[in-house]
Amino acid sequence: MTLLDLVGGSFAYGGGKTVLQGIDLSIRAGSNLGIVGESGSGKTTLLKLLLGLERVSAGTVSFRGQSLDTGNRNVMRSFRRSVQAVFQDPYSSLDPRQKVFDIIAEPLRSLKIETDIASAVAEALRDVDLPADAAGRYPHEFSGGQRQRIAIARAIVAKPAVIIADEVVSALDLTTRTRIIDLMRTLSSRTTFVVVSHDIALVALLCEQLVVLEKGLIVEKGPTRELLARPVHPYTQRLLASMPRMPQTV
Repeated sequence: MTLLDLVGGSFAYGGGKTVLQGIDLSIRAGSNLGIVGESGSGKTTLLKLLLGLERVSAGTVSFRGQSLDTGNRNVMRSFRRSVQAVFQDPYSSLDPRQKVFDIIAEPLRSLKIETDIASAVAEALRDVDLPADAAGRYPHEFSGGQRQRIAIARAIVAKPAVIIADEVVSALDLTTRTRIIDLMRTLSSRTTFVVVSHDIALVALLCEQLVVLEKGLIVEKGPTRELLARPVHPYTQRLLASMPRMPQTV
């Protein structure tokens, strides 16, 4: 089942500079999608279009077959319940004045989701392997990896169909990255991830489908394994060549 579609999507800022042009992509339930490209490729703008934070200059964004009307409050409330985001910096994405309980509960309250909030927050904490007493503490009391788990708990508490993860491990050390990736792989059994990253190796671990973005254009897309095994476009080949290699043992 197709969850989120962008057809012929283009975007230009007020000054007239085109950032994205003719973007076609589909996010299907149960198939994680990776979007890779270097800085300036248009990844952040594409993320905003998929989240309904910006309107396309041309083309359409659809959710479950219905055009996304960003001006309709009821439509967007339903959309926000189904599509959540996790952002890059676990230090700035959490309100330092709120306890973890209120941070995780915020989507339930703002989206007016009728549920037992205490139970939902407790379940979300268990799902990201944080102790129950984390709910009564503040973000500054946690490490970067733990904060990113809190951000993920906030994203999953509403039980969304899609989570869009923007450079979700780039601010973390290698060991913590591995743990967060393992967590996302576990969670992908119940929700579909869109992983936006410059790190093609990370995307390869999480995503069945891959889109390669260069200067606002999709230059290559397809099943991740096939694309990485036989990249056609020179830009994809350069991205693969830049991946770090393990040192050879003698």
